[in-house]
Amino acid sequence: MSFTAPPSPPNSSTHASPVLILFLENGGRAGGVNLPPWASQALDRLTQAYARTAVWLQARRHYDRIVVLEEEQATAAQLWQALLDAGEATVDLLLLVHGQPGYACGHGDNQVGADFFAGLRQLRAAGLAPFRLRAVYQMNCYGQSLADEWLSLGAQAVNGSVGVNWLPEPSLSLFLRGWLGGRPFEQAVQSSYRAASRTLGLVWRPQAGRAGVQQPHDKIASSRMMVFGDGDLRREKRAAEFP
Repeated sequence: MSFTAPPSPPNSSTHASPVLILFLENGGRAGGVNLPPWASQALDRLTQAYARTAVWLQARRHYDRIVVLEEEQATAAQLWQALLDAGEATVDLLLLVHGQPGYACGHGDNQVGADFFAGLRQLRAAGLAPFRLRAVYQMNCYGQSLADEWLSLGAQAVNGSVGVNWLPEPSLSLFLRGWLGGRPFEQAVQSSYRAASRTLGLVWRPQAGRAGVQQPHDKIASSRMMVFGDGDLRREKRAAEFP
């Protein structure tokens, strides 16, 4: 599924024709809790509808095309094809999925992992995958384990949590507000993490560490975001955004 934004003026360059790919799959899982099938299905639909709507409302003015890969389309093969279909366009990628060390989880736990990256690297080396990967925002757990892989595909900036990510929201919405508003990538990522930590920290209170020093709750610490590549990267405005 894809949405097309208002066209840019005829003289806009390929670099100014950005595409946003939204790779979206919840799978009806919540923090490792075993939910009954009806609750899992409801959670899957509600969370994906919320994420899709939140992204569309904030991003629709900033991209020429938004490609949504969810449910059966949220697979490594479909993501591969979406990147190739982007041609020479600049691509930003949002991975709103679960993850494990070394891979992100698509539909039915389809893995975006080592084979996916190795295959695309081969195509790029042969000049058959000319997309320009700009920013990759990862919500998946253990996202830092994929940072080097995305950078190897030409990504300019990537984020990733150090462990299990317990702060998907409000992190996503706050990141989009900052990134789409012109903030540098790292600033948008870290400010959204800090704000989410403060909010969820009201529930997951700091814990006593060594010598009685207060430490962040394990879930807050596990969700800490790292940024790789060019943290000062800013999103280039489309020509249609200028007054």
